[in-house]
Amino acid sequence: MDIATLKMKGLLGPLTAAPEAPAGFPFGLGAVGLHEVAETAYGDRAAATGFVLAATRPAQAGAWLWVSQTRFADDLGQVPEAALRHMQGQPPPRLSVKVRTLPDALWVIEEAVVSGAVSLVIAEVEAADFTATRRLTLASGRHGVPVILLMPQTREGATAAATRWRIHPRPSAPNRYDPQAPGHPRWRAVLERCRTAPNAAGTVFDLEWNDETLSLGVVSGLAAGPAAPRPVAREAPSRRKAG
Repeated sequence: MDIATLKMKGLLGPLTAAPEAPAGFPFGLGAVGLHEVAETAYGDRAAATGFVLAATRPAQAGAWLWVSQTRFADDLGQVPEAALRHMQGQPPPRLSVKVRTLPDALWVIEEAVVSGAVSLVIAEVEAADFTATRRLTLASGRHGVPVILLMPQTREGATAAATRWRIHPRPSAPNRYDPQAPGHPRWRAVLERCRTAPNAAGTVFDLEWNDETLSLGVVSGLAAGPAAPRPVAREAPSRRKAG
């Protein structure tokens, strides 16, 4: 369906300019601007996706666009609607696009932002150089549509994104009903880069997701302070697993 048809069906609507990025956690993730969320190691994609869905609360109503390169869509599958409901409560309509190449993915992302027809773009891409992230940053700021790039553990180098996060799963919280069962999911989120709060770069957040209150909080006693050196990433296929 084209954009006009989607608007007629009530899936898309007019949007207003996004607010300025806040200087506190999660530093505008999913609310304004371009952000990168990368795996710490091979196999961390589920944790990275869970972090994005838990931390993202778009400032505007409207459909989401989820863009996936074929290599990730085939290896990892798509996030099911049940997962979106679990993390977002009443999730917005989601449009999914699968493309083969990185240039195609970047084109789709930018066109979606420029159209103003969606409230958020989440994209699983293999890379994005400084020029590409600069274009997306400018488009996002001009049209008020935030963008999140989900990226593999090999992500390094310069970026124009507002933030770059590095995510790794932690053991789940104790289950108060069954000590043998998993509890609330936990993640370690390292803020590698932050343009709105440069002094926060390198901060480690140990986080816990509460599926009863749909809230994300810092775990008392687990905050680790500055990030430890990260091992050199290796290129490898990735499978989405439980965070």
